[in-house]
Amino acid sequence: MSQSSTAQTRDVALASGETVLLRWAGATDTGRRRENNQDSFLAQFPLFVVADGMGGHAGGEIASQRTIARLEEAVAAGAVTAETIEAALIAAVDDITAHPETTDEGTGTTLTGVFFALVDGDARWVSLNIGDSRVYLLRDGALSQITTDHSVVQELITAGRLSPEEAEGHPYSNVITRAVGVSEALPPDYRELSVQDGDRFVICSDGLTKELTDYGIQHFLGLHPTADAAADAMMSAALENGGRDNVTLIVIDIARRGPGDESEETSSTAELPTE
Repeated sequence: MSQSSTAQTRDVALASGETVLLRWAGATDTGRRRENNQDSFLAQFPLFVVADGMGGHAGGEIASQRTIARLEEAVAAGAVTAETIEAALIAAVDDITAHPETTDEGTGTTLTGVFFALVDGDARWVSLNIGDSRVYLLRDGALSQITTDHSVVQELITAGRLSPEEAEGHPYSNVITRAVGVSEALPPDYRELSVQDGDRFVICSDGLTKELTDYGIQHFLGLHPTADAAADAMMSAALENGGRDNVTLIVIDIARRGPGDESEETSSTAELPTE
C-alpha cells in the first residue's frame, strides 16, 4: 500500500523583509517484500519527520503512528521547539508502553527530520534524529548527510574498525542503538542549519537508502526540479531496485527572496514564534 502527499507550499515572511518559500511532498510505500507498513511520516509546516517502526506483530506500526500522532498534536498547538518535541516523545513512549500489542522490548521507532524556526529573528532549520533514518541536504550541488546514524555499524565506522564500503553488507547493518520505544524517551540529536536559497532536503527511512546510494539520491534530485516529481522518482527507483523494506521519504525545496524580489503566489503565509 502506498501513500503520498500532494505537493504543498508555504510562504514565510521574515522581519528583515525577506521571504522564504517552501515546497514539499512526501510519500510512503509498503515495498515489495513486507506485508505491512511500519513507517509513518508528518509533513506539516513547520515540522517534517519520518518514523520507521520496529518490533514484532503490530508493534512497529503502533510505535511510529503514535509518535507521529503526538508530534502532529504539537504542531496543532502552534509551537514546535526542542522542548515541545521532547514532551511529545515522552507522551508517545507512554502510549507505546500502554498499548497491549507492544509488550515486546524490541518495539520502537526511529525518528528523523527538520523543523523551521526563527532564531534571533532569522530563519533557521533544526534537524532532529533518533535511530538510523536520515536527513540529507543538497546545497550548492553537493549532497551531504546531516544526521548521524545511531547504529552499531556507525559506531564501528566512527571507531575506525569498519569502512563505509564494508558497512554496506554488514550483518549488523539493521541494528540501531537508539529508538523511541518502550520506556525509552531519550532526546534527539539536534543540529541547527541556515536557510539558503536553492537548498533541498531529503528525509527518509532506511528503506530508501537500502535501494539508492547517496549518488542515486543526488542523481534523481538533479533530474527532477520539483519536490513531488523528485519524491515520486526516488520512490519508483527504490521499488524497482527491490523494495526490500518499507520506503518513506519527504522532499523539501527552499527559495529565499530578498525584500522587493518577486515571489510566486502561494497557498498561505506563516508566522512563527521567535525562540
